[in-house]
Amino acid sequence: MTAGADIIADRPWDVVVAGAGNAGLCAAIEAARAGARVLVLEVAPRHMRGGNSRHTRNFRCMHRGPMPPLTGAYEEAEYYDDLLKVTGGRTDEHLARLVIRESEACMPWMAAQGLYFQPSLSGTLSLSRTNAFFLGGGKALVNAYANTAEDLGVQILYEAEVTGLEISGGRAGAVEVSVKGREPVSVPCKALVLAAGGFEANLEWLKEAWGPAAENFLIRGTPYNRGRVLRLMLDAGAQSVGDPTQCHAVAIDGRAPKFDGGIATRLDCVPFSVVVNREGRRFFDEGEDVWPKRYAIWGRLVAAQPGQVAYAIIEARSRELFMPSVFPPVEAPTIEALAEKLGLPPAVTAETVARFNAACRPGRFHPTELDGLSTQGLDPPKTNWARPIVEPPFLGYPLRPGVTFTYLGLKVDDTARVQREGAAFENVWAAGEIIAGSILGQGYLAGFGMTIGTVFGRIAGREAAAHVL
Repeated sequence: MTAGADIIADRPWDVVVAGAGNAGLCAAIEAARAGARVLVLEVAPRHMRGGNSRHTRNFRCMHRGPMPPLTGAYEEAEYYDDLLKVTGGRTDEHLARLVIRESEACMPWMAAQGLYFQPSLSGTLSLSRTNAFFLGGGKALVNAYANTAEDLGVQILYEAEVTGLEISGGRAGAVEVSVKGREPVSVPCKALVLAAGGFEANLEWLKEAWGPAAENFLIRGTPYNRGRVLRLMLDAGAQSVGDPTQCHAVAIDGRAPKFDGGIATRLDCVPFSVVVNREGRRFFDEGEDVWPKRYAIWGRLVAAQPGQVAYAIIEARSRELFMPSVFPPVEAPTIEALAEKLGLPPAVTAETVARFNAACRPGRFHPTELDGLSTQGLDPPKTNWARPIVEPPFLGYPLRPGVTFTYLGLKVDDTARVQREGAAFENVWAAGEIIAGSILGQGYLAGFGMTIGTVFGRIAGREAAAHVL
């Protein structure tokens, strides 16, 4: 059932969970199954519950052989190697390997909570072997988990913002909560699980890290992740982890809304394109690696360009090679005409494309794997999928940095307990994006945020319940 504001402070709750996304609901379910009395506080209204989990669609999973809907095998060594490549080694190996190993047991658990899986769709970053896709996407996952939690007796309170934490001597005694903007009330708790995400929707905090450039960022995730809980914990002496300028930021359609555009606004055309800045010049290798390992670097790359904008230019042969965009591409019969429509300098843009075309070499083009079809004598190079842009109509997409979640967060141990200087909090655990910086120092692997949230959410829920019961 869903809790009413009049009952949340009637007596101490065994476990209070801040956040009703993937990590928070996993924690609530595990704690409730262990016999705890659980309250979940969700800052969003019910129809927008779930944080960034609403916008997800898959989960990166270790497996030793084919298991529906996954093909082949994806074992620990390869999984960890993939993580090292995208993070540049900036990860806590112990916690990273814990997440990878524990992910193997998660799919059966997820199915037991009412979640269904489906084969990966064509054009979805070639993930059929590594990532399990949810039938109905992230919203279906949140709905299934919330239904399971409520069936177990978990109380979920919406439009409930955590405004304060009553912590003394490393122990949390209560949470201050404002329901629908009313005067905060104190909610006693025996254990606390924090799964309230990062601070990406707090533009002032983003500007502290990024400077004025942050004004031009689009927030593809929920507008409710403003970092309130994270700030409260840091003020209470929690150890931080991660770089405030690091985040999961992808190149999204520049026409997307400021907040909550979600996964639909992402553009997967970059590997088959020439990407130029507003001066009409290339600035990075568009074919560096397969897209699941490189799509999340492009938000930062675009953020570093003048005006925090870039433009992807493709030809007619490539338009069916990636998931369709929400907004139609800009089309023109020539590169010069396309540049003019996009607001780019026509002569410079046409010269950039001509130089790229001249640097392309004959070879086998294969859109779903590294094909080694590279340019020669071009700086920066394009190391795969370097096919000349010659067949009209020519298509263009404006790109902006789309921030999904930030990596500055709370330091935890392998039991998900939040750390403070020289000790740990007695009864505070954390999971999900609020701890992601422990494992993601930089970069991102498709579906890995859901893996971190699921694994640590389950751990946090079990540990919190064990502390109380």
